Parts: sequence; C-alpha cells; structure tokens
Amino acid sequence: MSLEVAIEKNVPGFRLAVKFTADGAPLGLLGPSGSGKTMTLRAIAGLETPDRGRIVLHGRVLFDSERRIDVPARARSIGLLFRNYALFPHLTVAENIAFGLRSLQDIERNRRVAEQIAAAHLDGLAGRYPATLSGGEQQRVALARALAIEPAALLLDEPFSALDTHLRSALERQLRETLASYRGSTLFVSHNLEEAYRVCEKLVVLANGNVAAQGPKEEIFRHPPTLEVARVTGCKNFSRARRLSDGRVEALDWGCTLRVAQEFAKPLEHVAIRAHHVRIHPARKLNLENSANVFPCWLAAMTETPFRVTLDLRIATPPASPADFHLQAEVFKQEWESFRNLPQPWEIELAADRVFLLPD
Repeated sequence: MSLEVAIEKNVPGFRLAVKFTADGAPLGLLGPSGSGKTMTLRAIAGLETPDRGRIVLHGRVLFDSERRIDVPARARSIGLLFRNYALFPHLTVAENIAFGLRSLQDIERNRRVAEQIAAAHLDGLAGRYPATLSGGEQQRVALARALAIEPAALLLDEPFSALDTHLRSALERQLRETLASYRGSTLFVSHNLEEAYRVCEKLVVLANGNVAAQGPKEEIFRHPPTLEVARVTGCKNFSRARRLSDGRVEALDWGCTLRVAQEFAKPLEHVAIRAHHVRIHPARKLNLENSANVFPCWLAAMTETPFRVTLDLRIATPPASPADFHLQAEVFKQEWESFRNLPQPWEIELAADRVFLLPD
C-alpha cells in the first residue's frame, strides 16, 4: 500500500518539483508557508493538474503526463480534509458525511454514516447544521466525511490550524488513534514541526517547491542536511563556520572554537545547535580551559512561556544591549529558578554530539 508522487508544476513565485513515496504510516509534509505543501495535496487529489509527472496510488495510476492519464478527482478514492473544513452549510452533519456516498444503496450509506458518527464522537449531532457546531465539532465532521468514502489515501491540510490549543491537543490525539487503524496512505500537511513530529513517523520537508529532506523524523531533526531544513525544523542557533586543521570548527559568529562529533565531507558553511540542547552550568567547572565546548556566558535577555524560558546568551564578554547575544537556550522554569539569581558569568556547554554541521 503506497502513494508514489513525482510531479512538476509552475506556480506563481516558484516551480513545484517534488518526488516522494508514502507507505502505510502517516507521512508529514513540513515546510513554511508558500513552500508548495497545499499545491502538492491538490495535485494528488486531482484539484490541480501538474505540468508533468506521475502519481500512483496502490498500483493504480492517477496521473501520468506521458501516457495522458488524468483520473478525475471524484474517481481517485482520496479523502481530503481542508484547513477550513469546507462543510456544506445547507446540509446537516449526517448529510455532510453522506455527501460522497450518493452512489451507494441506502442501507450501506446509512451504515457508513452511523459508523463515522460513532467513531468521531458526534452522537446527538447528526441533525445539526455546521453553523451551530463548534470548531472542534466541525473538524470532526470534516474528518468523518473524508473517511466515509473509505479512501485509498487521506490528505490532511493543516487540519488543526483553526482550533485553540486545548482543542488541537484533544483532536490531534483522536486523529492519531484514527490513523492507527486506517489502512490507506496518509499525507499530513503542517507548518507546525512539533505537531508533524507527533503524528508522523517520516517527514518530507519542502522549501521553495522542492524536497529539501525526507526520511525518518529522528534523522531529519538530528542531522538536517541544509540550513533551510534546520530552520524549518525549529533550530534557532546558527553561525558561519570554517574547519580548522586539527578537526575542530571555528564558529565565526559566536567567537568560539568547537569540537564536533559529526563526520562531514561536504564544504562547511554553518554550524548549528538546537536551543533545548544548549546546557547552562551556573557553577564553574574545575578547569574551564580544558573543558571541550564550555565557555563563559552572560544573559542578554529572557522571554518566557507558562512552562519554559528562552535565554539569549552572549559568549566570552558581557552584552552591550538585550539584542547583543550569540545563542538561545531553552530550559524549563524549574531549572531557570535554580540559577537565575546566581552571579554571572555562567558557563554554556555546546556538546559535541549535539552540534551539527551544514554545507554551503
């Protein structure tokens, strides 16, 4: 069971050229706005026509520019969940779910509608209209409608973007449960990297219409292949870099020299580390000069969320202003409270196995 996509299409602002395969596990399409995620879904669903390429779903050719095959959207057996849900306002919940089942006999159509209402926890809402539903209820109706046709592929276009934080969490959990038993191919589009990481085992990262990275999520997050992929996957700390003769790396923008664990054959352009991998030691080590990748640091500024704080830190010398910093570190508030009032400089550690190197 797989979805094979290899398409090209000229769109305003860039050229879409993507190639990937989705198997039975949910595949995440991750990328910034305008990177081509939604256009890719629309092409797979048959709502847009690629200029060239091929789309094959479970061995069935949906599109092939050379063979002039272009199966209509209604015949592709694809369920598509839009970010705005696109429910029909004049139809009830049950009628919305049944919309793609008009060719079925009444008994089978009613069975599928009842099955989806139960699975989506929509009991008691079958006769309601979309305008009377909450955002979370509308999202569940849209997902039930997409699944009712028993699609060979399910395409989810940022399905939680219109929901508040509590609803996003609850419905994401329900979606993961639903996808665990779904037997088709799933593409999950998001610009929220944490959301994509939780829902999907593998990722395709798009940038400017092209595939910048694809593979297991752990590998992409641990060793992003380019600066763009590192940024898309949430890395905040970058420095221009050059390799030294002893195998170390000079971080030009941070003013320090680092030992690194990663072997790297390509020309070096940047060094990077994720904010939650930066470690702060408020108590001085025995011999800072002989401690690899440990440097004195001063706090330039701090921002907080309910549970975490982000610290803007400057290496080697005190900052001249709140904007004068080299790196950001993210720590839980409990840890922050344990050292926030201790004298500076503190020490910052950039562990060799957490630093990654990026090509030009």
